[in-house]
Amino acid sequence: VQLQASGGGWVQPGGSLRLSCAASGNIVSINTMGWYRQAPGKQQRELVAGITGGGSTNYADSVKGRFTISRDGAKNTVYLQMNSLKPEDTGVYYCKAHITATTNPYGYLEVWGQGTKVTVSS
Repeated sequence: VQLQASGGGWVQPGGSLRLSCAASGNIVSINTMGWYRQAPGKQQRELVAGITGGGSTNYADSVKGRFTISRDGAKNTVYLQMNSLKPEDTGVYYCKAHITATTNPYGYLEVWGQGTKVTVSS
């Protein structure tokens, strides 16, 4: 089971980007999915947005009203639409998911994607 993130890049302040993260492998089901950000010079990853299997969402205060998380169950994919980007949104964005796999049908695996870099600057 793995997650593949994409969609990062460079954008000017006020611009938009859409990140995608697709899960693949021997998947039975996917519960929560989320996006985390690691800012430059920091070791800790902070939660940016999360979405449950039922579609409930939560956001960091710093991105509320600007970012939208969504998921496509048929494609095992989670998206992060980022609008009105600010320089402080710069960082490496990682997706994470709790996945029930055929190899562990009574529990779940915590799986991280490889990260995609977002740079917001003029």
